[in-house]
Amino acid sequence: MTKLGLTSAAAAALGILLTGASAFGQNAPPPFPTAPSPNAPLPFVSPIFGDNMVLQRGKADTIWGWSKPGDTIRVQIGSHEATGTAGADHRWQVRIKPPAPGGPYTLTISGPQTLELHNVLVGDVWLCGGQSNMELPLRFTANAKEVAKAANDPEIRYFTVAGRPAYRPTNLIGGSWRAVTPATAEWLSAVAFYFGRKVQRQTHIPIGLVVDAVGGSPAEAWTSAAALHTMGDFDVPLADLQRLADSGAPEYGNYIMHWYDKYDTGIKQKWFAPETNETDWKSVHVPGGFAELGVPDTPAVVWFRRKITLPDPLPAGRAAIHLGEIERMDTVYVNGTEVGGSAWVENPRVYYLRPGVLKPGENLIAIRVFKTKPDGGFLGKPEELQLVLGEQKIPLAGEWKAKLSVDARPPHPMPIGYENWPVMPTVLYKGMLEPITPLSITGAIWYQGAQNSPRGYQYRRLLPVMIADWRRAFGQGDFPFYIVSLPAFGPRSATPTDDAWAETRESQAIAAATVPNSCLAVTIDTGDPNSLHPKQKEPVGDRLARCALAKYYHQHVVSSGPTLKSVQREPGSIVLHFAHTDGGLVVKGDKLGEFSIAGDDRKWYWADGRIKGNTVIVSSPSVPHPTQVRYAWQSNPEATLFNGSGLPAGPFRTDDWSGITQNARPY
Repeated sequence: MTKLGLTSAAAAALGILLTGASAFGQNAPPPFPTAPSPNAPLPFVSPIFGDNMVLQRGKADTIWGWSKPGDTIRVQIGSHEATGTAGADHRWQVRIKPPAPGGPYTLTISGPQTLELHNVLVGDVWLCGGQSNMELPLRFTANAKEVAKAANDPEIRYFTVAGRPAYRPTNLIGGSWRAVTPATAEWLSAVAFYFGRKVQRQTHIPIGLVVDAVGGSPAEAWTSAAALHTMGDFDVPLADLQRLADSGAPEYGNYIMHWYDKYDTGIKQKWFAPETNETDWKSVHVPGGFAELGVPDTPAVVWFRRKITLPDPLPAGRAAIHLGEIERMDTVYVNGTEVGGSAWVENPRVYYLRPGVLKPGENLIAIRVFKTKPDGGFLGKPEELQLVLGEQKIPLAGEWKAKLSVDARPPHPMPIGYENWPVMPTVLYKGMLEPITPLSITGAIWYQGAQNSPRGYQYRRLLPVMIADWRRAFGQGDFPFYIVSLPAFGPRSATPTDDAWAETRESQAIAAATVPNSCLAVTIDTGDPNSLHPKQKEPVGDRLARCALAKYYHQHVVSSGPTLKSVQREPGSIVLHFAHTDGGLVVKGDKLGEFSIAGDDRKWYWADGRIKGNTVIVSSPSVPHPTQVRYAWQSNPEATLFNGSGLPAGPFRTDDWSGITQNARPY
């Protein structure tokens, strides 16, 4: 995992490892934009503005940049113009009334220099935030080729903000505006694409999509320190972050890299380099190796090295290293070049190698493994470890050289967290959100929660705090904020159970029900039990668009599935009354299922359910005096209750909302 770049971090979080820009074709946009250097000079105009952009209709648009103090800057679009003056901090800012929706227009910014922005549209700008399921490009989702081929939507434009964690306030972001065409659509967030396409087709208003998402990121990473301090939960990591910022430490955005910098002898002495002396290294067998080095049960960082000889010429085809699952974290180097890494234990490692990394003759593979459990390290079967060169497979299991770098016990305290992508509080707010907060927008869509799911009860406080923080930062009132409820994931429980994902969904639903001008897009009938990144993204975008069309554009669109309105206890049963039953309650599948009930003893049993009008009557012979009921209360439930418009009911429970993890704290 590259320490400073977000490209491989985001890709690893998605389970996608890229081979470099050369793989994408000369006319294709780069898959991930590049963040500017922290020391980059401040430009005349902020990078959020450019050719092909969309300006927000119906309100003054803020345009900004940097020039010498005292410089007068003039902005003109259509018949409208406005001026501003650069302050002592070199920043200038102009607010200008936009022309009529549509276009294209030319936006001219003049002062000490003149810049013309062409093909500018005026319409609605939506901020698309979250983690990997918002970030996931269209090309990695279902029916991608067919959808991209038909994606000739010039009135939809997108700007993907380059991934960048920051420990201090920043001014610049990386990225560029693109019109949606068959050549560019495949690199747009799939959820944002389907949302924008439906909204644009229904409203005929130009749509701008600003994608601000990073795989694996928690909500606190997108929230300011001032807002987080009001909760009290994050004071410890915020203090640690401030210490790192004050020390001038590299802005990794996570804890593990700083821990490596402090304790990992191997990284300090460059044990990944081909010229490393292996005289005092021990021969070990991989999978395995930790017991042979004296740390069978101890958390430890161990480096492994192996030399392989390849023919000349190299076999044709794509090259990849397969290592199976690894606990807890690995970083892989080939001939001294870092080629990948992951801290996602359940993700079988597959690292694709860019052309030129391998060479004919002797090649060195070096792997750093940080294991935290007695049975950690390489978890895969020997046959899963291999170097694949086109059609040729070279086994990697067997004898390696290895050396202990750090025995991760006192006096080497364990890091706060093990992720090698940005998870620290505030770092994405500072690096990717705050720099664009003067931008005029319509609202936001948000697909996130998996990273916070171990703290699902806390999320019901954190998410509203984050939403309020965004609204404060943008200064445009309580703009629309539409939330994706987590889809189905993981093994299906055969018995009623408590579940962190279900609790997180409940927190999302509570936020949507209590935060003004918000909406919940329920996706419980979608998902993949074996993947955090389900490929069916059209239903997600569709339901977010329904929220916007109904609540912001005031169209006659059904935006919600059945929602629980009231509960009526009857002898031997519970009657659930539902709202949003447009077209009536409908059963999907063989029978109405996923209901469970309990009495005062809180012992849960599966229950029978039957629809009567706008109610569902739930009962079980195992619970003669039921007092509480749950629906779809597990990670991967079977969604069975819908309304006549085809939208699913979201998971819910009527029992005590105190939560099973209410005392959980993140650190």
